[in-house]
Amino acid sequence: MTLAPSPICLITGDEELLVARAVDAAVAAARARDDAVELRELDASATPVDLAELVSPSLFGGGRIVLLRNGQDARKDLVAALLDYAGDPDPDVLLVVVHPGGAKNKAFADGLRAAGAEVVTAAKITRHRERVDFVRAEFRRLGGACPEDAAEALLVAVGNDLRELAAAAAQLTADTGGRMTAQSVSRYYRGRAEVSGFAVADAAMVGDVPGALEALRWALQVGVDPVPIADALADGVRTVARVASAGRGNAYQLASTLGMPAWKIERAQRQSRGWTAAGLVDAMHATAVCNADVKGGSEDRGYALERAVFAMSAARNREA
Repeated sequence: MTLAPSPICLITGDEELLVARAVDAAVAAARARDDAVELRELDASATPVDLAELVSPSLFGGGRIVLLRNGQDARKDLVAALLDYAGDPDPDVLLVVVHPGGAKNKAFADGLRAAGAEVVTAAKITRHRERVDFVRAEFRRLGGACPEDAAEALLVAVGNDLRELAAAAAQLTADTGGRMTAQSVSRYYRGRAEVSGFAVADAAMVGDVPGALEALRWALQVGVDPVPIADALADGVRTVARVASAGRGNAYQLASTLGMPAWKIERAQRQSRGWTAAGLVDAMHATAVCNADVKGGSEDRGYALERAVFAMSAARNREA
């Protein structure tokens, strides 16, 4: 009985959580066929002799999993031996190779593909849309459901690290029975989401001065550097100005024109209500002064940020 449909599994990518899950899944699938299977790790500095010992038939029988974690670092003689082995693999041995997918030792990964390896992609998630999809898929995997606005709220509260997002999804599923809402996220992560400089900017852009100041003071209290907060204020104004100048339209249609994700355009469209062109010019000036102050022009950087919040409010209320 073979341990897997293919005796070779290539896991390519550098997203740590996805790589770890792919390795676990390969091992679990092999053990589902043979619960006595032995897992052995092959070091990238190993020799062809070391490989031969691991893949040679055992006197006691039974299947084995040979795991090479850093395929990009494998020595040339080991790569040659592995590719030679891949041409006629032992069906009682599952060879699992992890390779980040870059240029280093790319010929090794390509050779395993050509030999018919099962390829599992674990590439790093870089786009916001993909992170939202990941969060929603996590809740489905755990037996729950997560609407898009709740996934967005969790990203704001927790950040972009997939391990932290997965842990948060597991905890929230256990605590809420798997029925997530944006309100649930706000309730469980109250305070943490407010640390973000973008939370300060979002409140300032809609004229919520008390909310912006509360988020700002909390962020400063827990040690957030003033520079990214000032950058977030400037980005908020620039984004609204760009979206407003593009005119009305569907966010998904404007996305390619403006080079922004649709979710960011939709948010900017909501925030643009109440702003005039002259007000946006004033707000840009205020955030430029704030940036200069927090990057060395002011002794009290917290006060510079508060002053910018008030200046943005005044700009928003300016008549055309």
